[in-house]
Amino acid sequence: MKSCTTGPAKSDSRGRITSGEGEVIRVGRKGKRYSPKFQFQVVLEVLKGDRDAVEIARAYDLHPTTVARWKRQFLENGAAVFGKDAAVAAYEKKIKEMERLLGRKEVEIALLENFMDGSS
Repeated sequence: MKSCTTGPAKSDSRGRITSGEGEVIRVGRKGKRYSPKFQFQVVLEVLKGDRDAVEIARAYDLHPTTVARWKRQFLENGAAVFGKDAAVAAYEKKIKEMERLLGRKEVEIALLENFMDGSS
């Protein structure tokens, strides 16, 4: 998917909605789905303050409540972007452990190969 930089959303011949720059937005049983990049772009425009949030929502064919929710979520969770999440730290620890085990197995394989070469 391409990110949207400007322009309202439009419908194509297959019923899919695309943004001004060609970002495909799936329409399904649960409603429209927007990429995180697109949501971030809209929130940044709102935070700039050049235009009213309602104007921006109208320009992208969004409901103003949706834009307000995205903005609230961004402001509430924005700090997580700069801090390490507990889940990420746990995965990093697991990756280090697996890398250590992989190194041990590589040494074991090399020793066994040397042993096999020496016994032939």
